Amino acid sequence: MKTKDMHIEVGKMVNIGILDLQGGVEEHFNAINKIKDANAIRIKKKEQLHEIQGLVIPGGESTTLNKLIKIYGFVDPIIKFSKEKPIWGTCAGLIILSRKYLNLIDIEVQRNAFGRQSSSFIEKDYIPKISTNKIEMVFIRAPVITKIGSEVNILKKIEGKIVAAETENILVTSFHPELTKLLDVHKYFVKKVKKGLKRV
Repeated sequence: MKTKDMHIEVGKMVNIGILDLQGGVEEHFNAINKIKDANAIRIKKKEQLHEIQGLVIPGGESTTLNKLIKIYGFVDPIIKFSKEKPIWGTCAGLIILSRKYLNLIDIEVQRNAFGRQSSSFIEKDYIPKISTNKIEMVFIRAPVITKIGSEVNILKKIEGKIVAAETENILVTSFHPELTKLLDVHKYFVKKVKKGLKRV
């Protein structure tokens, strides 16, 4: 195990899965593949989860995504996966990971908190734990986090509303980093995945 950890530290390739049922799959796939030591894999079947060290649940339509996760038998495998390996949910993915659905992070969520798609917007600001650069945050019919449990750390608020948070194995963002040219949030998740491997 120590040998494995050492290889991770010096730059072992990690496989990051993008749940490919619905939503912004390609954008996350392309972003991950631009990061050194990271390889993106489209996850269409639950059996593929053993091939990856981290999972991204992309934005899309949360009700539809929730139905597809059930139809394709992903519920229990994703829950099991989360006990050892990190998961990142963006927008609809955040909702799926919340208390109401998979309950993998102790948060409650308000949908479309900034309005419908016509009032989508972009904010640029710092998220100190993620990057020293300003992060471009694209909000599209974005949810916000209204309540958090004691183990949840707030990463960012916009207009007093929580738009990014994490626990040891779960990262959630209301916004869409995959729709920008910046890779800071994706790089942060890859680091989280590598850190998780060291605990296994």
